Amino acid sequence: MNFDFSEDLNLLREQARRFLGERCSAQVVRTVFEGDAAFDAGLWAQVASLGWTGCAIPEQWGGTGLGHEALCVLAEEMGRANAPLPFGSAVYLAAEAVLCHGSPAQQARWLPAIASGEAIGALALAEGPGNPRAAAVQARLEGGRLHGTKWPVLDGAAASFAVVVAKDPQGGLVLARVELDAPGVRRTPLQTLDPARPQVRIDFDCAPAEPLGEAALSWLQLERLLDRAAVLLAFEQIGGAAACLDMAGAHAKQRIAFGRPIGSFQAVKHKLADVFVAIELARSNAYYGAWALQTDAPELTAAAAAARVAATQAFHLAAKESIQVHGGMGFTWEMDCHLYLRRARVLSAALGGPAWWKERLVREYETRMQSRLAHRQPLDSDRKPSHGLQ
Repeated sequence: MNFDFSEDLNLLREQARRFLGERCSAQVVRTVFEGDAAFDAGLWAQVASLGWTGCAIPEQWGGTGLGHEALCVLAEEMGRANAPLPFGSAVYLAAEAVLCHGSPAQQARWLPAIASGEAIGALALAEGPGNPRAAAVQARLEGGRLHGTKWPVLDGAAASFAVVVAKDPQGGLVLARVELDAPGVRRTPLQTLDPARPQVRIDFDCAPAEPLGEAALSWLQLERLLDRAAVLLAFEQIGGAAACLDMAGAHAKQRIAFGRPIGSFQAVKHKLADVFVAIELARSNAYYGAWALQTDAPELTAAAAAARVAATQAFHLAAKESIQVHGGMGFTWEMDCHLYLRRARVLSAALGGPAWWKERLVREYETRMQSRLAHRQPLDSDRKPSHGLQ
């Protein structure tokens, strides 16, 4: 049984890695990092022209219709390149929100602009520090006007519109689309560890907004949207972790100490081996998540939570150990190690922190356990293997 991506998707991976290797060097990242631009507009236009921004959008709405497995492949390469682009916010979150909850008329109106890269979206969920929860939502949508404050909003400086989580007059949740250059919208830059993925505070003062769909949104539906994005974000984190391992391994082969490469010392080998194991564990969980996302399986919540936790841990470990392997110069501005550590820390807080996802994973398995006990179904470990491959 083959659990790998298809030949076509592996070819897409090779093409994406080659393109980003040529067009998204560390110097490109540093230019955005140290400059005033919110993202690299030229690189974004090229990425959009390749159809990446419309990867999971059906062809009838201007996308390429390659599906979410292809998007997982692209997400991993985006993470490997540490791309200074609002790809995650626009494609994993804003586009998915319109796909999952927009009406057919809204999808036909907005998705082509997202697929072409003309419109860049961001999800405005948080209202201050803390993990996502329904009680924390105070922004309100009344009579087509939005009131409230959202912060931090990842990629909010680069976005042309936001999908805002708000309350309707009846107290239910709603997703509202807001043009960020509209009257009543004010964006304030926030200090962040990773200026290549800038965050902002957005104040809405009677700003015109349009709700997605025709019905109120349950918190479970919003969590499902976060689950979908979490799988894609996990692949991006894995790509970043793999890049850190490559950098550390290359340096360990070149750096000479006591007459031999430092990679020959057992302590360094152990560090790199631990990172490799963490990445492979995260990759296994992410592949499970990719299957659940592509098929919209009931297991998506558990798969997304497992992928999110494992990928967050792997990226942080890889970025930290890469700095350690590089030694005294690893933490300096001239090295690229800190660029990945910054990205690792920022992405770990996106969509809720690791503790929140761990709680969701535990809660999901507790629910499964109770359901099995209620129906007297044996656990997988209790089943007797039949003849043949298990």
